[in-house]
Amino acid sequence: MKILIVCENYYPHYGGAEVLFKNLAEGFVKEGHRVAIVTTLLPKTKRFEEINGVKVHRVSCFNSRYLFSFLSIPKVLQLAKKADVIQTTTFNGAPPAWLGARLSKKPVFLTVHEIWLGKWKEVTGFSGLKAAMHDLLERMIYLLSFDRYICVSNATKNDLLHNDIGKDKAITVYNGFDYNFWNPSHFSKAEAQKLRKELGIDKKFVCFSWGRPGPSKGFEQLIEAAPYIKEKIPNASILLMLGTKEKYKKNYRKLRDLVHKHDDIVKIVPSLPYSQLGTMIKAADCVIVPSLAEGFGYNALEAGSLGKPVIVSDAGSLPEVVSAKYQIFKSKDLLDLAEKVDMIAKRKFSYKPSQKFTWHTAINKYLEIYRTKIKE
Repeated sequence: MKILIVCENYYPHYGGAEVLFKNLAEGFVKEGHRVAIVTTLLPKTKRFEEINGVKVHRVSCFNSRYLFSFLSIPKVLQLAKKADVIQTTTFNGAPPAWLGARLSKKPVFLTVHEIWLGKWKEVTGFSGLKAAMHDLLERMIYLLSFDRYICVSNATKNDLLHNDIGKDKAITVYNGFDYNFWNPSHFSKAEAQKLRKELGIDKKFVCFSWGRPGPSKGFEQLIEAAPYIKEKIPNASILLMLGTKEKYKKNYRKLRDLVHKHDDIVKIVPSLPYSQLGTMIKAADCVIVPSLAEGFGYNALEAGSLGKPVIVSDAGSLPEVVSAKYQIFKSKDLLDLAEKVDMIAKRKFSYKPSQKFTWHTAINKYLEIYRTKIKE
C-alpha cells in the first residue's frame, strides 16, 4: 500500500502528534508499505530526506503553521496521485489532504486528537476575537467530509459525536506507548536520589509536572493551588519543567511571574533531555497532570509506567488512560487538587490494573481501517 501522510509538524519537531505519526509511518514501512510525508520545513532540515524508510517532503512555510494549509497544496496534489490512501490530522494539514484526496479520488482519513470547539479561549488564552476565528477555522475543517475520523481516545470520540461530527465514521484507536523505553530498570534509583540532592529536595514531598507552557496544560491552576497544598503538606515542593518556551513566550513569562509569588513551594527546573526525563519522574514522590484539555495523556502513562503515583484532572481522556496508583481531581478546582495531593502523600490511592497501549496494535488498526475502506 502507498500511504501519504500530511501533517504540519514532523520529526525533529516533538509533540504528541509527532510521536504518533513518526511511529505510525515507520511502523507502516516495517510492514512493507511505502510511506511519504508532507510537512513543514524546519530550521536545519532538508527539503527532502528519507528517515528510516519514510520519504519526508518538507515545504517552506516561513515559520507559519497557517501557511502550511496553502503552501503544501502543490506537493500534496503531486503525491496524492501516486497514493492509495491519504492520512492527515487536525488542524492545518487537514484542508490540503482533503483537497488532494478529492481531486485524486483517494480515501482520506483524519486523526482527531482533541475537539476545541467552544473552548479555544479557555485552552489557549487567546483574545476573544482570535479564539472566535480559530473556532470558526476548526468548524470549517469539520465541514469537510473525511472517510473515517480516527480518534485517539473515547473522550475525543464522544466530543466529536456530541458536535454532530463523524456519525457512523468515528473510530477510536489509542496512540501507542514505548514500554521498552519507559521500563523502570532504565532509570537508576541512585541517579534519582542524586538529582534530589542537587535540587535540594531530598527531604521534601516532591510533586513534579512538565510539558509545554500553553494554557491548556493547566500549570497556572497548579501554581495557584500551591498555598493550599503547602497548608496540608508543609514540606511539599512543586517542580515544573517547561519545554518549548520560545513558542509560548508570553505564557511562560506569566507562569514565571506567578511562580515568583509562590517560590517557597514552586520551582521551575531546567529542561532535561527526553532520555533523562524518567530520572526526574523517579526523583519525585508523585506526578501531577493538571490539564484543562487532553486528547491522550502521555504524561500520565509515562509516570504510571515507572510506578509513580499520578494525580490527573478529569479533563478529556485522562480518567480514561490513567492506571496503577492515581487520584483524579476536578479540573480547575484548586482545593480538590490540594486534597488529592494530600491523599497521595498519605498513600491513599485509587488503583486499576495498568492498561497496555502498544504501537503494534495502533499500527495494525490503522492499516485495517485503510484496507476496509479500500475494499468498499
